[in-house]
Amino acid sequence: MKNVKRFILTGILAVMLASPAAAQDKLTLMLDWFPNVDHLPIYVAQQRGMFAEQRLKVNIISPSGTSDALKLAAAGKADIAISYQPQTIMAASRGIKIMAIGRLVAHPLTTLLFLKDKGIKTPQDLTGKRIGYTVPGLMDVLLAAFAKLNHIENYTAINVGFAIVPSLTANKVDAVMGPFKTYETVTMAQKGILADYFELEKYGIPDYDELVFVSSPAILEKKEKTLAKFINIIGKAMTLMHADPNLALNDYLKAVPEADPKIETAAFKLTLPYYAKTQQFDNCRWQTFADFALKHGLIEKAVDTQAIIWGKMR
Repeated sequence: MKNVKRFILTGILAVMLASPAAAQDKLTLMLDWFPNVDHLPIYVAQQRGMFAEQRLKVNIISPSGTSDALKLAAAGKADIAISYQPQTIMAASRGIKIMAIGRLVAHPLTTLLFLKDKGIKTPQDLTGKRIGYTVPGLMDVLLAAFAKLNHIENYTAINVGFAIVPSLTANKVDAVMGPFKTYETVTMAQKGILADYFELEKYGIPDYDELVFVSSPAILEKKEKTLAKFINIIGKAMTLMHADPNLALNDYLKAVPEADPKIETAAFKLTLPYYAKTQQFDNCRWQTFADFALKHGLIEKAVDTQAIIWGKMR
């Protein structure tokens, strides 16, 4: 009888060990946009089996709208979302429970972009114009601050969502707040459309982390070890990316076969200097932006940024 029991227990253990799904931790990651090279370290980790090695299954999904990701993470409907430092601070000011847990892009990529043949030389040239924005609740607010700082008056703000290039080329708007200097400029150039832009950090907006990973306090409490595992893997993938950019780009193109290699390659070269070198946040820099946001009306309530940065990443 003892031998029978031992045989049964051994068989059960063998089944458990042979079933990776039973041993895997699972996470849902909501992107901020459609897959693109800004997300490249995630796909490096996926392609090289770095998640699988740590028994981690990451389901990567795109949002239905440009503002969905943070909201879904805050509601616990996604374990992790890619968001923006300004959006995270604005959400916290409104009382939304959200935590920054890691970084993808460590400096601003966002611009106020326009067609080169429009005769726009200074921000003031946009006075009285129609200015689009991409992410509601973020880019329209940044636009308002940029306009105030740079004396753009009587403009009309229009939500263009993902339709950046069509809105500009069809003359629906004269400029758009939100396009990245490392991506939309490339896609437009490939189509023979010449663009120019104002970089926010050169016109009064403080330096900030462009793309960050966020999660809800409830998910952090429930899955802290799994989230720590994910962020650690991303950090290692970034190290590999910086060590061999060409190999990392090939990983990305394999993972996202629908991507245009010519566009993505050009965009990646422009983006490479801006990727985070470490997952650790600079709380002083975050607080500087939060104080600026309060002073210039981006937020109504002060935010202590140390309270919204995960303790492991401070």
